[in-house]
Amino acid sequence: MHIKYAMIFVSDMSRATAFYRDVIGFPLKFESPGWTEFATTGATLALHPTQTPGAPAGDRNPAGTARFGFEVPDLAAFHDRMLEHGVPCISEPKEQFGAKLAQYSGPDGMIFSVGEARG
Repeated sequence: MHIKYAMIFVSDMSRATAFYRDVIGFPLKFESPGWTEFATTGATLALHPTQTPGAPAGDRNPAGTARFGFEVPDLAAFHDRMLEHGVPCISEPKEQFGAKLAQYSGPDGMIFSVGEARG
């Protein structure tokens, strides 16, 4: 298992992109109004707007918070392990965005995503 990405929720995509690119110095890989990635070594650093159009109010993430994505070789086995340990499952494993993904909640309520490694 390894960290696949760190996603930072931002209130202003242009301002945040400029900060991480021009001030911090991460090379820009891809930029859009809804998702921006930097060309980093190892895990992907991505920016995402705090509000997705049409999302319920409870699904919005405050600016300045982050969400992490992990990658595992076998999502079904990982899912079973999480359930055995009583970890709340926010989103059951399913095909999404061209990958098999699930979401869980950690002990302090931080939601994290887990994807299955593609062969």
